[in-house]
Amino acid sequence: MKKYITILLSVFFLISISTLNAADDKGNAISLVKNAIKFFNANGKEKALQAVTAGKYKQGELYVFCYDMNGVIIAHPENKALVGKNMLEVPDVDGKLFRKDIIEVAKTKGSGWVDYKYKNPKTKKLELKTTYLEKAGDTIFCCGIYK
Repeated sequence: MKKYITILLSVFFLISISTLNAADDKGNAISLVKNAIKFFNANGKEKALQAVTAGKYKQGELYVFCYDMNGVIIAHPENKALVGKNMLEVPDVDGKLFRKDIIEVAKTKGSGWVDYKYKNPKTKKLELKTTYLEKAGDTIFCCGIYK
């Protein structure tokens, strides 16, 4: 019985830590996006996109990237080869055109979260991902986390 209780407490502890880390990641993603938008508002679009591409808004595995309102990646610190590419019609593995959802949320709500599946570069596995987005002018600032 004692062993059973120890196992249950261990599982509960691990779930609690996992939940706290996810909440921390969500908060950090929002904070990174908001800081990038503050810079955008103070310094203009061109300097903000340069700062995002240079990795100024990175924290551990989290980073800000940007789309225009047509689904073109206009700033990306981790994969600069994507900059200038229209990703609107590129689906996730389940066929979800999640970038259309990102643009729709930006247009209708101004900010929010969009869920999809994406290959995690760290684990090399397909995982559930959620991206926080916020619109500033004609730019969508994003930061995604793996669930």
